[in-house]
Amino acid sequence: MEGAEAIAEEELWFLPGPAEAEPDFLVPGPHAEPSETEVVRNRVSDWVEAERDHAARLARVAGRLGALDDRLWRGPAGWRHRLALIEAADLSWFAGDRVGPDRLALWLAMRLSGVQMDQAALIRVGWAFRRLSGGPGPRADLPAFLDRRDPDRIAPDAERFEDRSASWLAMIQAGADLHPITCACMGYHLWAMAGLGEPGGGQIDAAVTAARVATGEACGMVFAPLAMGGAGGMRVAGTPSERLGRWLDGMTSAIMTATRHLDEVETWEHRAIDQMARLSGRTPAALRRVLTEWPLISAPMAEALTGASRAAVQRNLLWMQDRGLIHEVTGQGRYRMWRIAGSSAASMSQ
Repeated sequence: MEGAEAIAEEELWFLPGPAEAEPDFLVPGPHAEPSETEVVRNRVSDWVEAERDHAARLARVAGRLGALDDRLWRGPAGWRHRLALIEAADLSWFAGDRVGPDRLALWLAMRLSGVQMDQAALIRVGWAFRRLSGGPGPRADLPAFLDRRDPDRIAPDAERFEDRSASWLAMIQAGADLHPITCACMGYHLWAMAGLGEPGGGQIDAAVTAARVATGEACGMVFAPLAMGGAGGMRVAGTPSERLGRWLDGMTSAIMTATRHLDEVETWEHRAIDQMARLSGRTPAALRRVLTEWPLISAPMAEALTGASRAAVQRNLLWMQDRGLIHEVTGQGRYRMWRIAGSSAASMSQ
């Protein structure tokens, strides 16, 4: 019986073979694309794992940021203004615009710029300074925060900026359980994926937005320092865990740099108050306040910011220079600029 069954099987050559043995000559059909919700969930899960890998380092950075926030909340408003100006200038070098604190200060105070200065670069860095100084954050209205809107006349099938910004905000909202520092790092590295980068200003936009997101519910800080200690933390390469590790290292360096800078500004202010106590009039006190708010000032800037006469400003600046309270940094007879005396302040202002 077994032999008969084998012969019968061989004679049935005209029947198709087993399904698993037949080659598949069909054209591949369309595959179902993952939904946007699934993509966002997968992206956020990678950063959840990255945060778990760096939990101890994240806690240390958050503690340092909280200490700086408490200090700025208790200190004068001029400190926040000063740090925002320095951070904006450092971000300009990271983005390739290379606007120094002196040029930025002249632009912000008096709208003065050199002949060879790029006006578009000054406008971008000026925007960064305003957003780092205060105002509503990016979570409320990202297009308004970025000063970017769709034109009134746009093709019906064209991709709208409001849609791209909404997708980025959706990713940030999906990471609501992450620490604000981790969420800021994720938002910075997913900026280009959301299609928000634009030539000439994408890096500054992403960095400023992330700096505002990283502060969370801070009371004194408007932004978290990112570029004061160098821009290595914002390098785009590696896995989410590697990127978060560099981000935490960069923030640690920036926070420590900002803290040392405030230490020297506070020490200088106490010394200036003691030495200038015998001076009469309102110009010395106003000039001292301007010097704590701005990393570099010129005589025309001081005149415009204090409301004093040019003669009174120059007289007080020379008096402070003779007593070692300030240093002249240009070494020229005209267009001179001064900064407060201090090693960290000198390095950051130059």
